[in-house]
Amino acid sequence: MNFFELLNVRESCRNYAERPVEPEKLQAVIEAARLAPSACNSQPWSFVVVQTPENAAKCAACIQKSGANAFTSKAPAFIIITEEYARLAPRVLATMDSQTFAQIDLGIVTAHLTLAASELGLSTCILGLFDEDATKETFGIPADRRVRLILSVGYSADEAPRKKTRKPVEEIARFV
Repeated sequence: MNFFELLNVRESCRNYAERPVEPEKLQAVIEAARLAPSACNSQPWSFVVVQTPENAAKCAACIQKSGANAFTSKAPAFIIITEEYARLAPRVLATMDSQTFAQIDLGIVTAHLTLAASELGLSTCILGLFDEDATKETFGIPADRRVRLILSVGYSADEAPRKKTRKPVEEIARFV
């Protein structure tokens, strides 16, 4: 599949099939994330890969604490994305706050994760609504790290991706 086909099959899945994700596919997705670029190569991220049914149920409970995202009960796996302190080169740090880049880097690594999963036939949903304290406690995430996003990962129960609804190019770009 070429890159533009990949962009069209990647979707935010909210209907997972009852099928486990192969550990080697989760490993490959993490390898794709490992290769993502970051400011000054700081790599201000770490991942907790949730892959057993028992732990997936615990992760879904952390995500559903607010009453939203009930679909995550069917997700067989999750990737918890944590932010670490971004260590920038001293010359950059002298003029910028290191965290200015960390959130951008986390967006880039998340794109790598979701696109790699799609390439492998998996579906994902990027989740930003979750109980951070419960997630950290449940999965032993150190206090000095922030849980920024959680990806649900699995096989879609739907036959085809939903049609994408996006703004037209004329609304989002100017070519000068």
